[in-house]
Amino acid sequence: MNKRNVYLDNSATTQTRSEVITEMMPYFSNIYGNASSVHTYGQKAKAALTKARETFAKLINAQSPEEIIFTSCGTEADNIAIVGSLLANDGNHVITSKIEHHAVLFTCQNLEKHGYKADYISTNNIGRINIEELKSKITDDTVIVSIMHANNEIGVMEPIEEVSKILKDINKTRKNKILLHTDAVQTAGKIKLDVQKLGVDLLSVSGHKFYGPKGIGALYIRKGTKIEPLFHGGHHEFGMKPGTENVAGIVGMTKALELANLEMEKENRKIFYLRKKLADGIIEKIPEIVINTDIYSSVPNVLSVSFNYIEGETLLLMLDMAGIAASAGSACATGSAEPSHVLSAIGANPLAAQGTLRFSLGRYNTDEDIDYVLEVLPKLVERVRQMSPIWKKR
Repeated sequence: MNKRNVYLDNSATTQTRSEVITEMMPYFSNIYGNASSVHTYGQKAKAALTKARETFAKLINAQSPEEIIFTSCGTEADNIAIVGSLLANDGNHVITSKIEHHAVLFTCQNLEKHGYKADYISTNNIGRINIEELKSKITDDTVIVSIMHANNEIGVMEPIEEVSKILKDINKTRKNKILLHTDAVQTAGKIKLDVQKLGVDLLSVSGHKFYGPKGIGALYIRKGTKIEPLFHGGHHEFGMKPGTENVAGIVGMTKALELANLEMEKENRKIFYLRKKLADGIIEKIPEIVINTDIYSSVPNVLSVSFNYIEGETLLLMLDMAGIAASAGSACATGSAEPSHVLSAIGANPLAAQGTLRFSLGRYNTDEDIDYVLEVLPKLVERVRQMSPIWKKR
């Protein structure tokens, strides 16, 4: 089989759609004014910004455009949501889960260094949070609960609506409302986001995860939510995110989400089929593997597989040489010698965790791509295993 290029790292970043690039181009050339300027150039940019905010709000069912602030990325949105909530409200306690993205985990750990308290909820073996443990950790000082909508490594979706209902019941008897934040970076564009149905107060997204540009994200802040800005220096984004707005990025991200919402059902069917084909083929062709993704409770595009007796980085490099791009767990964790915190949290064998790859499919993948991976991957796994003294002694 001839070498082909297969990109299976769409959870790390996606290709920017041509329609999105076309939508963005005028804001690099003709409509290049600063949206805060009063002249015609600035007002044209301001009009585009206003329209994008209105559209984005409708796409996630926000009640008003003023509930949307545009950020530089999902990580910044997470930081504003969590730290900003703690700064603005009485209390010093945050609850999150053990499998959160580092944008949330590291933020909470840093807060602990500054006198705040954090609890990290455990999960079951597919990554679903322990609801009873969550309830038991709530105190009078709890300000915010931050639970991701779907995990970036194994794809499992969390019961955000259930958490919302629990917090609403608890808040009936509290003076200070407990806020609910969800990092929806891995679900935007794959699952129809409805902030009213989810019942969240804060929600983060990042444009480059759903075929939009890099360097742009958004944070939904429910009207009436008390939150303190982390940066100061301007009136932009209702005072929450000072700095000249990235109009081209905002327009592009909004267009990308609009297209994704329109095509979601069709795309998800195709991607779910391709992922199942990949998973079934790996199970059939490669012994001593563990599928970490529960495909019926996860986003449709993620497949995490642990290959026993293998060092994942070695396999990843060999796949790259064969034209196949995947990830060793998550892109943000690549380069770490420690087992994935997500796999540790779900009780994976530490040695198996070291041999874990994440395949994340996207709209541009084909049957032929999966056929090629299933042709190449078993041979590479066998080659790497032959170099392992553990494999030979098993």
